Parts: sequence; C-alpha cells; structure tokens
Amino acid sequence: MFRLQGSKVLAVDMTGDAVKAKNGSMVAYDGQMTFKKLSGGGEGLRGMVTRRLTGEQMTVMEVKGHGTCWFADRASEINLVSLQGDKLYVEAGNLLATDAGLRTGTTFTGLRGASQGNGLFTTTVEGHGQAAIVSDGPAVVLRVGPQYPLIVDPGAYVAHQGDVRQSFQSGVTFRTLLGEGGGEAFQIRFEGDGLVYVQPSERNTIAGDL
Repeated sequence: MFRLQGSKVLAVDMTGDAVKAKNGSMVAYDGQMTFKKLSGGGEGLRGMVTRRLTGEQMTVMEVKGHGTCWFADRASEINLVSLQGDKLYVEAGNLLATDAGLRTGTTFTGLRGASQGNGLFTTTVEGHGQAAIVSDGPAVVLRVGPQYPLIVDPGAYVAHQGDVRQSFQSGVTFRTLLGEGGGEAFQIRFEGDGLVYVQPSERNTIAGDL
C-alpha cells in the first residue's frame, strides 16, 4: 500500500480503503478519492482535548477511495516504518501518514515534550500496518541493546519503537559542546531493546537549552 518514489515522495495505492495524512501534504492523486479533515491527531474526543490542552496542534486529513495518492512534506526525506502489533512513538511534526490498520493517539512524555514547546505529549502509532515519518535529511536508524544505551540530542530525535525506556539527563548537548548554546541543557537516554530514528539536522527548538 505504501511505497516510495524517490526519497521525498510517498505513493499510496488504495482499493477502497483509507489513509490518514498530515493536512496539506497531498501533492497529486488519480482515480476517485474523497477527503475529510479530522480534528486533532489522536483517536476520539480525548485525543482532541489532550492536544488542545497541551498546545500540540496536528491537523490530519483522511483520504479514501480507489487510485493512487502522492504525499510530500516540504521536500523532507520519508521513511517507511512497518508495525506488527507494536507501538511507534513519533514527534507530531514528523508523522506524515498512517494506513487504515493503525491507531494514533497521544502519550505523556514529561520533560522532553514540555521543553520543546510541543506540550507534554507525543504521538503514538500502533497496530498492524505501515506508517510514513519524515526527517530533515535521511534518517539514521540506531539500535538500542540491553548493554548499549543510546544518548540522543533532543533536537535530532525523530521517533522510537520497541521495548525502549527513555529518560532525561542533564549536561551539555552536542551543540553546547561547540559553544553554540548556553544555559542548562539535557540529553535523552534510551535503554532496552529497540530502534531510535535520528535526523542529521537539529530542529530550531529550545530542547537542549532551558
């Protein structure tokens, strides 16, 4: 159902099923399609209220029909993630599309979400199916093993999946090490067994400098 055309365009072939995608991300389609704007990014009223309270805005559209739709987001690189009943945690701005077999919602993440200005929640995607996430530059997928914790700069974090625990540790970010930041900084520490998606370009956020 999901396939890449190049690295920056997602093609979705549909035979009567539906896909949810970031509003405004569709660049072309053929066949017969219907479009519906969805409020919030989570399932149901709770997801809508949660996002409204935390200030994390995510406008989503549902596309349904027969044919092919093509999606892109500001020439960002697109990464396909296959889920087999597990859960993907992803920054709301990095989620491009999910197929009909996946559920989206929100989860509490504490300090990281608050410091980035995205509220205290991040987006979750779970079930069986495919999701498309975007990154500023080609994403690097790093494995977290039981004996190999991973430290990530908050501005470079995109998503993670698997049996992974995240925590926050104070200290300098990689940017602060080079004298490009100031104030009290922190890093995200991942432990367990899973995957972390990291982009090669940091966001312009206050994630590392509080």
